[in-house]
Amino acid sequence: MSNARPGTAGATRTCPHCKTTILESSSICPSCRHYLRFDSPNAQASTTITPLNVEGKIRHPSEGGAWEYSVVLTIRDDEGNEIAHQVVGVGAMHPGEERTFSLAVEVMPTNDMRRPAKRGMKH
Repeated sequence: MSNARPGTAGATRTCPHCKTTILESSSICPSCRHYLRFDSPNAQASTTITPLNVEGKIRHPSEGGAWEYSVVLTIRDDEGNEIAHQVVGVGAMHPGEERTFSLAVEVMPTNDMRRPAKRGMKH
């Protein structure tokens, strides 16, 4: 989660529909996909770029017991420090079943040129 001040790049808020933490600048919640209406200059629709989009399928063979699975997402910064680690879904696959998993990272360019201080740096 971000600790950026309101109005800065990376600032977050809670979606009023699904209660997911989202970017303050979002005009559509990326989780529940509801449109958000609020009186903010950041409410304008921005151009979204998807620099990472990965999709893969897993098929359980026709024999054997069920497979249980956990979908785990880890985000690290440029120094390898863990920023977030979440289980985003769990389930089971029975013989002959298939699951498709997709990951997309969407980025929205801003005009905010300020850089936050690195964590752990002393002034």
